[in-house]
Amino acid sequence: MKLNLKNPLVFFDLETTGTNINSDRIVEICYLKVYPNGNEESKTMRINPGMPIPAEASAVHGIYDADVIDCPTFKEVARSIANDIEGCDLAGFNSNRFDIPVLAEEFLRAGVDIDLSRRKFIDVQVIFHKMEQRTLSAAYKFYCDKDLEDAHSAEGDTRATYEVLMAQLDRYPELKNDVAFLSDYSSFTKNVDFAGRMVYNDQGVEVFNFGKYKGIPVMEVLHRDPGYYSWMLSSDFTLNTKAMLTKIRLREMTQK
Repeated sequence: MKLNLKNPLVFFDLETTGTNINSDRIVEICYLKVYPNGNEESKTMRINPGMPIPAEASAVHGIYDADVIDCPTFKEVARSIANDIEGCDLAGFNSNRFDIPVLAEEFLRAGVDIDLSRRKFIDVQVIFHKMEQRTLSAAYKFYCDKDLEDAHSAEGDTRATYEVLMAQLDRYPELKNDVAFLSDYSSFTKNVDFAGRMVYNDQGVEVFNFGKYKGIPVMEVLHRDPGYYSWMLSSDFTLNTKAMLTKIRLREMTQK
């Protein structure tokens, strides 16, 4: 099946120094760009994270400090990556909860202005979990009837994710071959920030999605507890979360 695309769709996968979206860094990125006419382009690059790669992370993806010592930093390639994905929708495996937030943080740290919130995101893992409840390797075996020999390499996982989505569309007639539908279907919540610390409720109002104010409108909390804003800005939240919180606060201030 050929994907029904209006914009190019970029399948991507990251290998990182760990699983903390606030502090961990990219060590490898692969993206496969699929055009509306079916043409494909792929790129894989190793990244020097500027920090030691923990042994437990290397044990998963097989990338060690010596492998990236001469590689560019993310800041050095950020503009090139941004240009490659400009105007594209994005797809990945567990990407809404991990890869998108990590990528957004890296762009912010690099000072590259790219508005990812304008893009549609398809998370193939969410579709898989809603349908079958499995891992990527099992998904690849289930849908494509092949073993994922190079699991936990960015290039292998990226290609497998693309093939799994194609097979999902073939298998489930209720899945529309439409990026907007797939983006909505593969989202658990409508996030305000990529980390999901704030979400839109059923009325389209931004509410907190964690802690003692979970479910309470953001602006109501900021009015009721002004110190909460300062606490969040000084705490271990992502740069994107802090930026979106500030955007909401400034919006309300200008509307007074």
